[in-house]
Amino acid sequence: MQRKARLEFGYYCQEKSLVLNTKSIHFYIILIAVLLSYLTNFGYSNFLEPFLFLKNNGSFYSSFENTYLVSKEWWRLITPTFLHFSFTHLVFNCLWIYILGSRIEIVDGKGIFFTIFLITGLSSNLGQYFWTGNFLFGGLSGAVYGLIGYCFILDLDNRGQRYDLPPALYIFMFLWLLIGFTGALKIFGFGNVANIAHLVGMIAGFILGIIARYNLKFKI
Repeated sequence: MQRKARLEFGYYCQEKSLVLNTKSIHFYIILIAVLLSYLTNFGYSNFLEPFLFLKNNGSFYSSFENTYLVSKEWWRLITPTFLHFSFTHLVFNCLWIYILGSRIEIVDGKGIFFTIFLITGLSSNLGQYFWTGNFLFGGLSGAVYGLIGYCFILDLDNRGQRYDLPPALYIFMFLWLLIGFTGALKIFGFGNVANIAHLVGMIAGFILGIIARYNLKFKI
């Protein structure tokens, strides 16, 4: 089954490398991110507030309890994942969702991919808020790091052949995460990077990968 999935992915790459599959989950994730980013004018529009992590009560932002337990605006747990504050930020994250999403959906299925995306997206948003206290954040990158973490764990047993991701890609993403914590990215014009969201997302991805790894071994 795994070999068949890899062969299918190789065919997919050759025939559709420049085409987004409109029947895929990752296509709609990218579409929502693009629409919300432009709707909110990359953070400079009044339409931004309903999608932020905390609710705005007039002149101030309410607490976590008021937003979720009193107002019950639960969609805010995930909507920051789709917000982006620059065009390059959006393109960079959507590219990663396409690269990782296309592979995971073919090898593991749409349901698995969507579950990983949802759990890592939620985890990264919650981690960013509770660790930093900041609610003005957004981006797919927390989920991207979750997907990277998941793929990395499962590729350990398959010498990188399960998802056909080069080792250099993993090294680059792990180094990028470390550099983010040094503050160097802000110095070079990348703005305020949600490093905690990246870290928590990746850890969540590792955990999901470990669960899937042992589940696969049990089935075998």
